[in-house]
Amino acid sequence: QVRLLESGGGSVQAGDSLRLSCSFSGRTLSTASMGWFRQAPGKEREFVAAISWSACTTNYGDSVKDRFTISRYIAKNTVYLQKNSLKPEDTAVYYCAQTRSSRFGSYLYSDRNYDDWGQGTQVTVSS
Repeated sequence: QVRLLESGGGSVQAGDSLRLSCSFSGRTLSTASMGWFRQAPGKEREFVAAISWSACTTNYGDSVKDRFTISRYIAKNTVYLQKNSLKPEDTAVYYCAQTRSSRFGSYLYSDRNYDDWGQGTQVTVSS
């Protein structure tokens, strides 16, 4: 099992930037990809971004393309989500997750394909 801990959430103004971090520990050698999801009140959990741990291949949800960047620091077992040009509709609880599956692409759009999850960090963007 892998334990994940998100940090970096907070309250910002529209147009601001924010960087989320997710550090993980445990059976880290089995990690194939990491993903970020978000869930706004009354809405389903939404795919934000994913990164393959070894190849550093990335994938993004349509609503965050060109504004968010996912990256990882292998030596620190940490994945980041840099969020620029934030909008009020980006307000949500952000979760990081890891999967041991070697599949990538659209497979990682579904939260059912992840094995372990963090507890989430709240991001609030005001206009």
